Amino acid sequence: MHNAHLDIHPEVAAALAANRPVVALESTIISHGMPYPQNVETALQVEAEIRAHGAVPATIAIIDGRLKAGLSADEIEYLGKGGRDIAKVSRRDLPFIVAGKRSGASTVATTMIIAAMAGIRVFATGGIGGVHRGAERSFDVSADLQELAQTPVAVVCAGAKSILDLGLTLEYLETHGVPVIGHRCDHLPAFFTRDSAFKLDHRLDEAADIAATMQAKWQLQLRGGVVVANPIPEQYAMPRDKIDAAIEQALGEAEAQGVAGKESTPFLLARVCELTGGNSLAANIQLVLNNARLASAIAARYCELSAG
Repeated sequence: MHNAHLDIHPEVAAALAANRPVVALESTIISHGMPYPQNVETALQVEAEIRAHGAVPATIAIIDGRLKAGLSADEIEYLGKGGRDIAKVSRRDLPFIVAGKRSGASTVATTMIIAAMAGIRVFATGGIGGVHRGAERSFDVSADLQELAQTPVAVVCAGAKSILDLGLTLEYLETHGVPVIGHRCDHLPAFFTRDSAFKLDHRLDEAADIAATMQAKWQLQLRGGVVVANPIPEQYAMPRDKIDAAIEQALGEAEAQGVAGKESTPFLLARVCELTGGNSLAANIQLVLNNARLASAIAARYCELSAG
């Protein structure tokens, strides 16, 4: 049943119809993640990487109230130039953006919703949101986690940013029955660092095994998605102690300055970036490219299983 609000790019539609691999990409990274023109260059580079690995990229956004699964180069340029003026759209915002015929960049949660609507099963991103530190008081939990509990898409990411409470994030995912797979790792990667103190229950080293696990989950009619945690490549990783020290300092400063709520994440990320020498943008790009490669391989294996 095709959704009346959804436009699937012809290249993406053709790949889906022929059971060829498609990888979804989010657009918040374009409008809010990096400055222009680096954001557009990176978005196109990630799409090219997916093509180079035999899959079709489907960057997801909302343009003039239309849900888009797959963007043209002009649409990517528009989101990049618009930058922070483009609305950042999560599940709760979607009806307003569609009804108002506005444009918006998709978060992890919204990308999952639109990907699932289009029939795309694999999505590559940087890091997922999680449970914020102090959530036992603030109830600040990313909508990404709730989306993973209900929407059948596998999200390939470098774990969650270590400014979050990683232990509580894993607890939340477990409570909601979301499998977290360590790809060639035993501990949850923490975005810029390859590991954390948190051990994962399941490690799978091959894309074929990850695809088989996804297929089994959905054949069992178990709702929701899968997290595939793929550590940042070794040469771009930062030492865990360096990042942890920077986070502790940034958290102290945030508290002292009364930074709270929605403002806390951007403040902490910017401060950690400054304290660690700001070389995190290059690392960020490499980590997304690495996830795009793995996602392409998983999507290809998943298509083979579906054909069989």
